[in-house]
Amino acid sequence: MTVETLPKTFDPAEAEPRIAAMWEEANAFAAGANARPGAESFCIVIPPPNVTGSLHIGHALNNTLQDVLIRWKRMQGFDVLWQPGLDHAGIATQMVVERELAKTNQRRTDFTREDFAAKVWEWKAQSGGTIVGQLKRLGASCDWSRERFTMDEGLSAAVLKVFVTLYEKGLIYRGKRLVNWDPKFETAISDLEVENIEVDGHMWHFKYPLAGGETYEYVEKDAEGNVTLRETRDYISIATTRPETMLGDGAVAVHPSDERYAPIVGKLCEIPVGPKEHRRLIPIITDEYPDPTFGSGAVKITGAHDFNDYGVAKRNGIPCYRLMDTKAALRADGAPYAEEAAKAQRFVEGAAFTEAEIDAINLVPDEYRGLDRFEARKRVVAAITEEGLAVMMADEEGNPIPLVEKKKIMQPFGDRSKVVIEPMLTDQWFVDAAALAKAATEAVKDGRTRFAPEAWEKTYFHWMENIEPWCISRQLWWGHQIPVWYDANGEMYCAMTEAEASEKAGGKPLTRDPDVLDTWFSSALWPFSTLGWPEETPELARYYKTDVLVTGNDIIFFWVARMMMMGLEFLGEVPFHTVYINSIVTDAKGKKMSKSVGNVIDPLDLIDRYGADAVRFTLASQEAQGRRQLRLGEQAVEAGRNFVTKLWNAARFAEMNGAKGGDAFDPAAPLLPLNRWIVGETAKTRMAVDRALTELRFNDAANALHAHTWRIFCDWYVEFSKPLFAGGGAAAAETRAAMGWALDQILLMLHPITPFVTEALWGERAKPLVHGDWPAYGAELIDEAAAAEIDWTIRLIEEIRSVRSEMGVNPGAKLPLHVLEAEPAARARLDANAALIARLARIEGMADGPAAGAATIALPGAVLALPLAGVIDVAAERARLSKAAQKAEKEIGGLKAKLSNEKFLAAAPEEVVEEQRERLEAAAAEAAKLSAALARLDAIG
Repeated sequence: MTVETLPKTFDPAEAEPRIAAMWEEANAFAAGANARPGAESFCIVIPPPNVTGSLHIGHALNNTLQDVLIRWKRMQGFDVLWQPGLDHAGIATQMVVERELAKTNQRRTDFTREDFAAKVWEWKAQSGGTIVGQLKRLGASCDWSRERFTMDEGLSAAVLKVFVTLYEKGLIYRGKRLVNWDPKFETAISDLEVENIEVDGHMWHFKYPLAGGETYEYVEKDAEGNVTLRETRDYISIATTRPETMLGDGAVAVHPSDERYAPIVGKLCEIPVGPKEHRRLIPIITDEYPDPTFGSGAVKITGAHDFNDYGVAKRNGIPCYRLMDTKAALRADGAPYAEEAAKAQRFVEGAAFTEAEIDAINLVPDEYRGLDRFEARKRVVAAITEEGLAVMMADEEGNPIPLVEKKKIMQPFGDRSKVVIEPMLTDQWFVDAAALAKAATEAVKDGRTRFAPEAWEKTYFHWMENIEPWCISRQLWWGHQIPVWYDANGEMYCAMTEAEASEKAGGKPLTRDPDVLDTWFSSALWPFSTLGWPEETPELARYYKTDVLVTGNDIIFFWVARMMMMGLEFLGEVPFHTVYINSIVTDAKGKKMSKSVGNVIDPLDLIDRYGADAVRFTLASQEAQGRRQLRLGEQAVEAGRNFVTKLWNAARFAEMNGAKGGDAFDPAAPLLPLNRWIVGETAKTRMAVDRALTELRFNDAANALHAHTWRIFCDWYVEFSKPLFAGGGAAAAETRAAMGWALDQILLMLHPITPFVTEALWGERAKPLVHGDWPAYGAELIDEAAAAEIDWTIRLIEEIRSVRSEMGVNPGAKLPLHVLEAEPAARARLDANAALIARLARIEGMADGPAAGAATIALPGAVLALPLAGVIDVAAERARLSKAAQKAEKEIGGLKAKLSNEKFLAAAPEEVVEEQRERLEAAAAEAAKLSAALARLDAIG
């Protein structure tokens, strides 16, 4: 479409697919497209979305920001690569395919592992990667010909190479540790795949009797040291939200400073559940973990089913007894309970057991074996209560009842399975992350990689300096299978292929480890595996290290840190020099988007309704570096659409007046102050946009372009040009050329943010706008004299308009303007622009000298007056403004009181507090405006 045939409105639904097809046909996004000879490289690797995924608002923000940088650098002539790809998403993909099989009454276990994997590949070919098409709708200008997949042949080779190398270095090993266990999928999962949700729960209080009926004096004191309770006890009281795990307790812990329990530290107490004749005794120990001020101050230690307890157990040599099977039912294996409890008791008495022997012990009483964990909970509570070992309290009528607190608790759920996650002690594969973290930590400390905002470096350092072994194995069928084989004796052989493993084993029969690798393992290699590593490809040499990584704060540890580790370990270089952490998108009130709350915003719906450019511009203009939240409401996207419409209408005005883009125009040569002014304003904007994008301040870039396009070009330059066009001659010809040039510069600078509408307005030229030449001019084009004249004139018109609006002047009324004082320069500006001032401010004639009942306007070098006596009802306006001012002051007072209330600040959600601060700021601005208007009225009389 050419500029000469612009329709009245821009239709995104028609234009976007047509323009996208043009870009694709031209191979416009290919690596190196539009690069200058000898250009520097600029590379971004896309955070690979799940192959099962669909575009959500976080994706839309993240990919818009990447695309802005990519298009900007491509237009600057850099050798650009935006590397796309998808993650195989182990659990999510397996779940999707199993759901598809269930439609025909089939299950995964109806197939061999190989046949099931074939089903997954079949699904991927037909339905996987929907998000790629959605990213294209957003305008993402990746080199789609280079799309990679974390399970493709090349990346699989990289995964095997890394695993075998780290194994041979002793940095990968198999061990037993506590992990998040998903009972539905029967696999370990990462912390990122766990959703901690507040639910209604209970806290039960139970008595653990001291061994042999021993007693002690229990004393409680207040903060001043006064005794508030003294009694003889033969038990220690504990509280728990998970009574079923009591069966696996290895100890009871109290804080070393807790004087209440000092007499019984080192003694034994009895777990109050199970056959009475086989009750286990466990030691009372001290550890820094228990909080003396919370509950009874005593904590049961179940090392195999709680992460905090696991740490206590490891520090104190307490055994960790596993109670559940892979489905989170209580174990049904092993010898009868009497025998198993006796084994555990021998450990307390000093016998030595291996870790494997302890794990084999099943301490579930016979009557509970095989029960679901929640059913077991009910039975354990009932049994303890019936035996009289529940701590009692008085009800409202004074009758004794068990002490059970109803309270909100944070419970972990699988983000895919939606079932309660069980901390579980299992055999898994681990990476020695602490060893790899050293170099990755130093690389950020010495500045080879920086975070923006810089504050996120503290988060990175905290995680890296307190890092735990990285669990990389999953009990799934879809993923990179662990390249380790076992012989009949359990000896391990790690190799790239089964043939190599067999050779290492001397030809013995081998069985491969059934586990697959965590998807984060393959994703950790993304910056170099996608470029062809372990092969020494030209792309690897050209684009690694990459430049900017744009991602969310929730995966700094899970992905960013691990890419840093792997890049330094295998290429000796950081994978990127900058990590930009984008905001979290919330709704307009600052609330996290949630399907259950019903406030989720679908970016595809927004694109359908407002167009991709409106969505992109809205996201970019609100993405402020350092702000944790980006509040998105539909009104903001409507404003983005209005901006696109404003640009389109300005282009149509230029077209109707013969101002064509692409015409020869020397921006250093215009004679008219108005055209020298628009050239200078364009240069200022170019410098501001480049500075903002260099500093990754996307909102500053977008807002500078918005201000220049809407206010400078559309509101003022277009209006000021109308009389010049009407007058014809050389002035009109120069203005046509200047306007065409200025509009072209807007299209060039806006293109990275709003690619579709700008490409549509660019039209058919020697090369598409996506390959347009980014402007490089600057301060040399700024004419200070022209800027001073036009800015002064604009300010005068705005001041007159403001007075008319504040004073309630009829919009159609024309008023005279009196010049009270005017220096020669100001007088010259008034004379040169009198026609513009008269038309745009609705002024009828200028006169020197004072005027009665006038509102004064002070500008540099001049004082002017707008006579209002007889034009407005001063008394009525004063009453109206006074009433509005009183209302504003009342609102300010209420908001200040609320924001100075410590209780409100402590209890209110962050988004509510922020909303109140914004309201206060708006009310204060309105009050200042009303005060100025009242002052003008007072001057009138």
